[in-house]
Amino acid sequence: MLSLNVKNETSRLRAVVLGTAVSNGPTPTLDEAYDPKSLEHIKAGTYPVEPDMIKEMDAFNAVFEKYDVKVYRPEIINNYNQIFSRDIGFVIDDTFVKANILPDRERELEAIQYIIDQMNPAKVVRPPQEVHIEGGDVMVWNDHVFIGTYKGSDYKEYITARTNMEGVDYIKKLFPHKIVKEFDLVKSKIEPRDNALHLDCCFQPVGTDKGIIYKSGFREEADYMYLVNLFGMDNLFHIEREEMYHMNSNVFSIAPDVVVSERNFTRLNNWLRSKGITVEEIPYAEIAKQEGLLRCSTLPLIRD
Repeated sequence: MLSLNVKNETSRLRAVVLGTAVSNGPTPTLDEAYDPKSLEHIKAGTYPVEPDMIKEMDAFNAVFEKYDVKVYRPEIINNYNQIFSRDIGFVIDDTFVKANILPDRERELEAIQYIIDQMNPAKVVRPPQEVHIEGGDVMVWNDHVFIGTYKGSDYKEYITARTNMEGVDYIKKLFPHKIVKEFDLVKSKIEPRDNALHLDCCFQPVGTDKGIIYKSGFREEADYMYLVNLFGMDNLFHIEREEMYHMNSNVFSIAPDVVVSERNFTRLNNWLRSKGITVEEIPYAEIAKQEGLLRCSTLPLIRD
């Protein structure tokens, strides 16, 4: 049986679900795009192709092998995008929460059912239908759970609004011992530079007390200041609009002192190294064209 344990974003990783780009399917039509960045690349004819994405995910997998992390992969669904395993579920402490994702993507959960079957059934939960919540919006940080949401009255009109306040309330009830803090995120259906699809598009902790943050990803200054006060201004690496567009906050921690990052994130990678963190650089710029990156591709199951 899998003994699930995730208490923060950076403790030493032992087991993870890594998505797959195998049999990814054809380039989506404009109507099928889930986010403005994919839409931009579909229109430009620069949407990523399967061999390039497989190569990038193989590079990610090789880093996990180097650090002796147990890697699970989804069962292959023919002609279907299964890269972003983070969306479909998440672990808080020892509990696996199945995400209520976009209905079109329900099959992705079925593809990891063989992993869920190895968990204690009493520790696997599925929120009720009215609860929308995706793993990219949920971050466990010791006694905190950070959750990205969208509080606009036009929530239903935004395919980029993925986690609702019902989702926040559900986590509060499920984990009453945690400080659950929601963050109202900036959303756009048409401009990827102004769209925080999930919380990890504009914030992520690294190390034991540091974080990467994009101030303009938060609709409320108070939400941004909450993180500044919690982490300290000197411990936060502020990314710029273009860096947010390229997903600089969407790196992935294997340990407090090991971060997997995109090789083109020069400014960020230099900062991480200056803080004593080993940076494992890999190519991931093609997958980034779908408005997701390294954290989005992973679903951690066990950390120390």
